[in-house]
Amino acid sequence: VKLQDFKTCADSSFCRRNRDYADRVLANPTVISPYSLIKETIAIKDGILSGEIVNNENQIHFTFEINLLEVGAARVRINEKYPLKPRYDDVKNFALVKEPQNTLEYTEHPLQDSFTSVSFGKERKQKVIVYHSPFRVEFLIDDVPTVALNERGFFNFEHLRQKEASPGLVDQNGEENKLDVDAKEDNEKEKGLWEETFGGRTDTKPNGPESIGLDISFPGFAHVYGIPEHASTLSLKETRGGDGAYTEPYRLYNLDVFEYDLDNPMALYGSIPFMMAHRRGATAAVLWLNAAETWIDITKSKEDKHGLSKLLNFGKSTPTSTHTHWFSESGIIDVFVFLGPSSSDIFRQYGLLTGFTALPQYFAIAYHQCRWNYLDQNDVVEVDDGFDKHDIPYDVIWLDIEHTDGKKYMTWDNIKFPDPVKMQSDIGRKGRRMVAIVDPHLKRDDNYKVYKEANDLDLFTKEPDGRVYDAWCWPGSSSWPDFTNPLTREWWGKKLAFDQYKGSTEFLFVWNDMNEPSVFNGPEITMPKDLVHHGGWEHRDLHNIYGLSYHASTSVGLSNRTNPPSRPFVLSRAFFAGSQRYGAIWTGDNFARWDHLAMATPMLLTIGISGLPFSGADVGGFFGNPEPELLVRWYQAGAFQPFFRAHAHLDTKRREPWLAGEPYMGYIRDAIRERYALLPFWYTLFHEASTTGKPIIRPMFVVYPDDESSFSIEDQFFVGNSLLVKPIVTKGQTSTEVYLGENEIYYDYYTFEKILGPYKFIDAPLNKIPVFIHGGSIIPRRQRIRRSSLAMRSDPFTLLVALNKQNEATGTLYLDDGKSYEFEKGSYVHRQFLFSSGKLTSKSLALLENENNPYAQTVGSLRVERIIVLGLDKKPKKILAYHNSEPSKAKTLQFKFGGIGTVIGTSIPSKDALLIKDPNLLITKDWTIEFSN
Repeated sequence: VKLQDFKTCADSSFCRRNRDYADRVLANPTVISPYSLIKETIAIKDGILSGEIVNNENQIHFTFEINLLEVGAARVRINEKYPLKPRYDDVKNFALVKEPQNTLEYTEHPLQDSFTSVSFGKERKQKVIVYHSPFRVEFLIDDVPTVALNERGFFNFEHLRQKEASPGLVDQNGEENKLDVDAKEDNEKEKGLWEETFGGRTDTKPNGPESIGLDISFPGFAHVYGIPEHASTLSLKETRGGDGAYTEPYRLYNLDVFEYDLDNPMALYGSIPFMMAHRRGATAAVLWLNAAETWIDITKSKEDKHGLSKLLNFGKSTPTSTHTHWFSESGIIDVFVFLGPSSSDIFRQYGLLTGFTALPQYFAIAYHQCRWNYLDQNDVVEVDDGFDKHDIPYDVIWLDIEHTDGKKYMTWDNIKFPDPVKMQSDIGRKGRRMVAIVDPHLKRDDNYKVYKEANDLDLFTKEPDGRVYDAWCWPGSSSWPDFTNPLTREWWGKKLAFDQYKGSTEFLFVWNDMNEPSVFNGPEITMPKDLVHHGGWEHRDLHNIYGLSYHASTSVGLSNRTNPPSRPFVLSRAFFAGSQRYGAIWTGDNFARWDHLAMATPMLLTIGISGLPFSGADVGGFFGNPEPELLVRWYQAGAFQPFFRAHAHLDTKRREPWLAGEPYMGYIRDAIRERYALLPFWYTLFHEASTTGKPIIRPMFVVYPDDESSFSIEDQFFVGNSLLVKPIVTKGQTSTEVYLGENEIYYDYYTFEKILGPYKFIDAPLNKIPVFIHGGSIIPRRQRIRRSSLAMRSDPFTLLVALNKQNEATGTLYLDDGKSYEFEKGSYVHRQFLFSSGKLTSKSLALLENENNPYAQTVGSLRVERIIVLGLDKKPKKILAYHNSEPSKAKTLQFKFGGIGTVIGTSIPSKDALLIKDPNLLITKDWTIEFSN
């Protein structure tokens, strides 16, 4: 990465101004924030606490409201009351599913001279206190302060003003402002208010300074997480002093950063302005709904302003609190506060607001094979045949930009790919799919139909003077459709129809790359901020939702190309809050190095807990040539990540799995085949994410919310709550230490050996990485590995039952047709498995009974062919099984106890592993297995 191509805070005038403002506040503790809530304007009605804020030093007035929401969160909005022109407030139309409803379940407390307070929620355990002067907001759970706004007095709202009337003061406060007495004499502070130059381009800033800033504190929380995308730690670092602190704030500004730097808060491809704070007994979060360039400073302190030592039972010690400072270049303050109290509650609350993960087609969660570029149609055929020849399953082969006619998207190079329909159909007949890249920049060529249509319909992003923006990307001279325009989104969706995208078939899906947007000759390799979008809004106002709006347009278009609509698959590089509704993302152009493999885990965990579970990192690394050991380890890690795709740069050596040679190819094949065996488990987790918002891979603190030892662990993770995975990310490493938690039972995934924590050294030879089954889990698998996921859809199931210390276990299985939206009508199978009191049972969680359930009827013959139970105290004397509708037909099952074989590896004489073969139980029916001792 060329760091000089990207801004630091020193290069961003509004970042400097807001940091300086905070510094002056901290340096003058006797000076209070100039913002006050006018007591006479306060009103509480229909779940809204509203009022008017005034800046006492320049008499600028602001509207203020707190919406108490039905989803269990609160929304704080602040805007200018009399702006010279409207400020951008359309982010909500892209990020939110709909305007959230206010709750009527609240209780007003008597109005006080200095504050106003309201309790809300069904049990009134949540409370908001608004202090009048200086203005400050505090949210409490069970009377314990949890989130505080403007506690440190950093709130700063730069009002719109005429240039000739501008005092040129950093904080807009007039000459008498005590924080800015000598500001006029400081030429550096004058710079960047009305224009700013970077990367050879001058940003004209016609609206002048218009930034917003607010400090948000999390009292008693030592750890905060989220605000992707950064190549940084899971538990976010301090940025203004502290142990191992960064010197720069975390930045949110979607950018094309290839070979990105590690352990760095610089902006990358996506931005989700969501932060979660966690401690024992509580989880809270905020969503800063703003799509402009945003920076976040983080500091921590041991001061106890709220009496938390007593409230949280810390004894004589003082709990650590985390303080954050958010500032964006434009827009309004629109902050959602989530009070949990658990992480699961917050995942649900966030999902209800921004949408849950779209349930993908089944093939999308299997293995993807990609590189820039497969050379031609024959190359595709040879690669496809290579997987069959070497007995390696895969589902999707990808085509990068070289498949097009001169980088004109939704076209084909007719010499290299003379018959794309046949190519896709041949792939499709094997149950496989193809993905082709479609980027947002359009080659400026009147003979290119897509470009000409967009130009004729006036759908392109414009220069400030009204000319169509012309810049450089892969095709050369290019222009960018304005996807914030609803007419553009409608037009684009129609271009993906089979009769418009010539050579496309139902087997072809889409990859949206370069949608930050990437502009090769633009400032910071992106669009200038003063470009103009639909409605006259500047690009600075909405930069971070450009990729989201493009992703959404493509996703809707793919869905609507069939009748009835089918589920799309669209991979996007750029993302924002709400992107989870439209498909998968990946972590961009990583490098074939061990440290990039290691960084993939915290990056993906961060993205997942920020509401976007369907994510992955390029297996093998995009740039460079991985040594065989690194490639094997990357496949082993990638097989346990939600999006599983190998990808490589044009200049790298070919690296299809068989090219690694033995024994490496065999190890890679094992990793891929294990992914396929677990596809029922993965699909069930995707369904859970689509209904609850829970991430698919989870940090330790989500599973162990009261175990402080786990709060900063980032080198191991859970898949669901059932599998614990520790990737090997160091060259030559053949063992590692794993943290298993206190008083928990685990079982080695490969050997079924029972393992107890809290810490355990585990062998990790090159053929496997440490994976453990969490006691108390039931995992559905399919043991018969075939060439593609579709080829396995009729195969029977194995249930892996791992008992906890209470001799209990539970799990679920979700199935549907894997492609349509019929599941929304109840056409699916959803089973709950429970082992308790010596019985293993299966019952339906579906809304429809089998006789009214079309999908259940089509898979009525699907059966359980094998059950493995781990952790039994002793060998049962007898095992009976029956369908609950026919208990009189109970039959005695044959079983083997100990030395039953393993998932991968050699048999062991395990004394507590039991195997039942062919219990002849149907997956769609309720049944019971009784274990008699």
